Amino acid sequence: MPARKKKEKDLSISPVAGIKPYVAKKGEKFMNKKQQEHFRAVLYAWKGELEDEIARTVHQMRDVPENPPDPNDRASQETDMSLELRSRDRERKLIKKIDEAIDRINTGDYGFCDVCGVEIGVERLEARPTAELCIDCKTLDEIREKQMG
Repeated sequence: MPARKKKEKDLSISPVAGIKPYVAKKGEKFMNKKQQEHFRAVLYAWKGELEDEIARTVHQMRDVPENPPDPNDRASQETDMSLELRSRDRERKLIKKIDEAIDRINTGDYGFCDVCGVEIGVERLEARPTAELCIDCKTLDEIREKQMG
């Protein structure tokens, strides 16, 4: 009997909804229809995960007793709620960036740097699907930010 190969865990899975990263073929045109569909799927899946988190928080907040009698419990509860709300606010802002990225796919601008117009690159977009700048422009942006701050 032939020996069975042990299945290896696929470490190349994107953190977003288990979608495998896009692997560009040699000579393939950048941001072709296949790539656009891949990144559209990644962005919609990510948006769905964030919306689920927000809905979970809303349900959790409804279930929490309004005023615990113990002042320490109340203070702890208020701190937890404040942190949770800040996280959800960041997620809402991220959803807005995801929607903007989907709009860029629809207009054909996705994957190209907003500043210099060069290709951002599939690998960078896999790491940060909402990226609007190529790595060089982003680096310059961060240097300027440090000098101002």
